[in-house]
Amino acid sequence: MNPIVLVTGASGGIGRALAARLLAQGCRVVAAGRDAQRLAEVEASVRVAADTTMPEGAAQAMAACQAAFGAAPELLAHCVGSTLIAPLHRTRWETYRELMRVNLDSAVLMLQAWVAARQGGAGAAVFASSVVARIGVANHEAIAAAKGGVEALVRSAAATYAPQGLRFNAVAPGLTETPMTAALLKVPAQREAAARQYPLAGVQTAAQVAEVMAWLLGDGAARLTGQVIAVDGGFTTVRPLVR
Repeated sequence: MNPIVLVTGASGGIGRALAARLLAQGCRVVAAGRDAQRLAEVEASVRVAADTTMPEGAAQAMAACQAAFGAAPELLAHCVGSTLIAPLHRTRWETYRELMRVNLDSAVLMLQAWVAARQGGAGAAVFASSVVARIGVANHEAIAAAKGGVEALVRSAAATYAPQGLRFNAVAPGLTETPMTAALLKVPAQREAAARQYPLAGVQTAAQVAEVMAWLLGDGAARLTGQVIAVDGGFTTVRPLVR
């Protein structure tokens, strides 16, 4: 039978693209997100309006899988996230805590709920990090800390749960065309300046990131766990050729 996959943050750019891709591959997709109106536009088998940054929301998403298909999802794609571009000395405590709740706390909660639901069964999970957790980028201290925590979480979980056949990996996207980055990219000069930072010029699409996430959930990545793959046009590994 085709696998059940829970996609959280499914109404965001990458989550939406991933849900559509997995559905096209034949997966039974449960799409979870906070905004029911936006979620209604997501291609999925089942949609559940749940705030997975909270324990009850994570439990609600898992319960929706059980209710729809009678089983816990074999696959988990956690795409919940937000960003903040601001130096730390101008970051309010409340803003910092909200950023950590959305990006790191949600990852911990969903991992915890999914592992418990698997009850010793095998499976694969993929999480969304960011290039700013892998290389120093000015004015990204808070989000770098949050996503760095996600990457550490993935590595530790991979070690803990490998004996039961659970795999944990992450992607670290560079600048990606999504609703979250729309304000930054709508000004042509800003878009061109941002694109020039990448050795592979241009701004990547959500579908390109989703393709790597889908692969990490599949059999082709069966020997990968505890890995973070940078989907960033070479941003974190090579220098662009300046012309």
